[in-house]
Amino acid sequence: MKELREGRKAHVICVGNQKGGVGKTTNCVQLAAAFTEQGKKCLIIDLDMTAGATKSLKAPTQGWNDSFDLITGPENARDAVIGNDDPDVQLPPNLHLVPGSARLRDLDQYLHEHEWIVHQDMLLGPVDQLRNYYDLIFLDTPPQSTKTTIPALKASDFVILSAMPDRLAIEALGEAIQQIITAQNGPHPDLVLLGVILCSIPKPKTRLARALIESLAQAGEIDTGVPIKFDTEISRTVVLQEATQTGQTIFQYAPGHDVAAQYLELAEEVERRIAHLSAEDYEPASEDQEDVANG
Repeated sequence: MKELREGRKAHVICVGNQKGGVGKTTNCVQLAAAFTEQGKKCLIIDLDMTAGATKSLKAPTQGWNDSFDLITGPENARDAVIGNDDPDVQLPPNLHLVPGSARLRDLDQYLHEHEWIVHQDMLLGPVDQLRNYYDLIFLDTPPQSTKTTIPALKASDFVILSAMPDRLAIEALGEAIQQIITAQNGPHPDLVLLGVILCSIPKPKTRLARALIESLAQAGEIDTGVPIKFDTEISRTVVLQEATQTGQTIFQYAPGHDVAAQYLELAEEVERRIAHLSAEDYEPASEDQEDVANG
């Protein structure tokens, strides 16, 4: 199934926000697919009990090991991964998946019955087992804080946040940044915010879209020369919804569409930021981030 490559050590990226319906799962799936278009081997771990990433790829949600097994099971983490070499599974080339599961809602009970388990460390071992099989691992988190949110942040190297021109989404963005700062100041000082993806941007831009872009521009930089907002913006289009309904990525459904090009540009920008923000002198919690989190 998954071929180990000496010297490979995946970057682990947590994709999130504190609100649903802001393009988080779409960005996670399409960005991972964009990297596979560039020859990278990627894994998506669906940590949402509604299994949004799993369903958008038309992958099976029953009959297989899933993210609940990945977190709680004693088996090798690779046994929870599915790919095109598994029967009845059709995923894009070089893209593998740990399916989401409604059983994730049982994590509270599981932790109650296993009091010796350190909740925030639950994903560290499984993710570490998978790092040498992939170039990038994406953790698709729930739209609200659940028992998988903190473990996902603890197991990640980087965080990407998703936002769209919606007042509630903007408020949730501040909450998500505050959660990252809390992690940086506590159990995970090396956690790095890569940036914020703005998606569903209308043409022409609405007043709210312009205000969101301006507010993030005024928020400053994550690090010298790196704005909080990604330069690449994802346009509003029904093509993404159509692709999801067919269980395809934008590169399978409409490879010539402008949004496909935007996700390729975004992947290149993410790669550049990873290289830049991995520098030894990076200081994760900045005053600019504090300002965004505090509104």
